[in-house]
Amino acid sequence: MIDCGEGSQLQMFKMRLPMNRLTDIFISHMHGDHCLGLPGLLSTLDLHDRGPASPVNVYLPEQGADIVGRMVKFFCGGAGYPINIIPIPRDGGLLMETKSLEVSAFRLYHRIPAFGFLFREKPKPRKLLGDMADFYKIPLSMRADVKDGADFVKDDGTVIPNSRLTTSAPPSLSYAYCSDTMADSRVARAVEGVDLLYHEATYLDELRAQAEARGHSTALQAARIALEAGVGMLMIGHYSKRYNDPSPLLEEAKSIFPNTIAARELDRISVSAKKTIS
Repeated sequence: MIDCGEGSQLQMFKMRLPMNRLTDIFISHMHGDHCLGLPGLLSTLDLHDRGPASPVNVYLPEQGADIVGRMVKFFCGGAGYPINIIPIPRDGGLLMETKSLEVSAFRLYHRIPAFGFLFREKPKPRKLLGDMADFYKIPLSMRADVKDGADFVKDDGTVIPNSRLTTSAPPSLSYAYCSDTMADSRVARAVEGVDLLYHEATYLDELRAQAEARGHSTALQAARIALEAGVGMLMIGHYSKRYNDPSPLLEEAKSIFPNTIAARELDRISVSAKKTIS
């Protein structure tokens, strides 16, 4: 989960997301609309039969680690599962790594310390053709190596090239989350080439001065960041309440970066490999 404002668990219920699968929460900054849903969510998780082997890791700016730690101790002190409060290093960096995924943080430029998050899938193994594997009698113990790109050498020394045994791996995807922040080229460098970029677009560009004074971006600025970073798709969000409909913001962003979509509550977004935008 990225950020945990008020009502986060209600939205999870609406989307029928299984709470027992939630293991990591990434908090971008310590403004209430991004973190005040934590106590309630963590308390609810304790009702889902989590045990000592099912910890939840909460990554957040170091300035908030003490107060969130005390809040968790007060509201969730008797939880039956571990809650780990993990401060994000001042300059960001790698936060977690699994067999298939890396998550890192990078600096944003808001009124208080804030971070964006970058999610990158690791390279996936090639797809083994089952009929070819059976035809050449590839032992089960060697099939993982073939999926990783190795040729198969038969007992008589005959080499079966990997290209005959496998097909290309599905592309590894990447996603970057940027909220809240002023538009800054350092952000573009941090998210360069990602398949999907979420970037806040609080105002139309006619209110750029107000956006900068409040540490936010306009839709036009978000589109320019996406263009500079060479991303595959831009998703804008975090709209000011003055806009009842994000259509004007979307139109403004698409004037610079055509492959833009507007985030809407409870939408599900399919991420595909980055394509060249003409």
